[in-house]
Amino acid sequence: MQPHRHASDATDDHGHGHGHDHDQGLAHDLAVLLQRRRALGLLAGIAGIGGLTLIGCGGGGSDTTTVTTGSSTSGSGSTGTGTTTGSTGSCSVIPEETAGPYPGDGSNSNGSGVTNALALSGIVRSDIRTSIGTASATAGGVPLTLTLKLVNTSSSCADLSGYAIYLWHCDREGRYSLYSASIVNENYLRGVQSTGSDGTVTFTTIFPGCYDGRMPHMHFEVYKSASAATSYANKIKTSQIALPTDVCTTVYSTASGYSSSLTNFNRISFASDNVFSDGYSTQLATLTGSVAAGYVATLTVGIAA
Repeated sequence: MQPHRHASDATDDHGHGHGHDHDQGLAHDLAVLLQRRRALGLLAGIAGIGGLTLIGCGGGGSDTTTVTTGSSTSGSGSTGTGTTTGSTGSCSVIPEETAGPYPGDGSNSNGSGVTNALALSGIVRSDIRTSIGTASATAGGVPLTLTLKLVNTSSSCADLSGYAIYLWHCDREGRYSLYSASIVNENYLRGVQSTGSDGTVTFTTIFPGCYDGRMPHMHFEVYKSASAATSYANKIKTSQIALPTDVCTTVYSTASGYSSSLTNFNRISFASDNVFSDGYSTQLATLTGSVAAGYVATLTVGIAA
């Protein structure tokens, strides 16, 4: 098993004029590599305690905790708390990934200056299809409702409430708001939400396109609270969401506006993708629905809180 690479997650040869690469440097890469290798043995010393069964590493080398107790348990982060009930389940630490060159979280520039969607009034929202502030464009595409469930792998998969998740992804043409030349003044397909008492957030968005050089994906960052979700400096986890290939094929081959995505998608695979090639099982969302009715996606996101 090889570590996830932290190279840029996009190329500019599709001509959309996405800004500059956000290279976090060798020191960052080594720190993340060491962090993920240490995660392999994080829970080994408590196997069998409290009715927990520890099983091997998940996609990308993450620890997995299986809940077998019938009683309620609870855990807490620095500012968020969570509760889980007694049904058997499992959770894995989701791999740390690059934020890529288009995060819009204050960490880089779009060519005109530092761009930070987290500072926008109205960025805390569930429907992220339309731009906010002085911008007004709406991203077209197949409707997608995404629910992320944040759980604590250090506390029997307890739901983590009160945390904040920042989600962003490209539009159906493969462009990123705030960065791509044609939509540099738009900020759609970006939003923040706080997890509820059950640890979940739900975003209303569109199925993302596939640009050349990457498998279809969505980005997110985790913060300990909504008040902390104002700058990348406060994030505690960065990762990416993968999408099932059969659904991608269906959307790109039949839905309006995705024609270039099908061409790009046919040239890439999980095996050749520079982020998912070393494993993606903990990052693969479950999807139901159709092009006509829209899709519903779910993913459990495990962090060691």
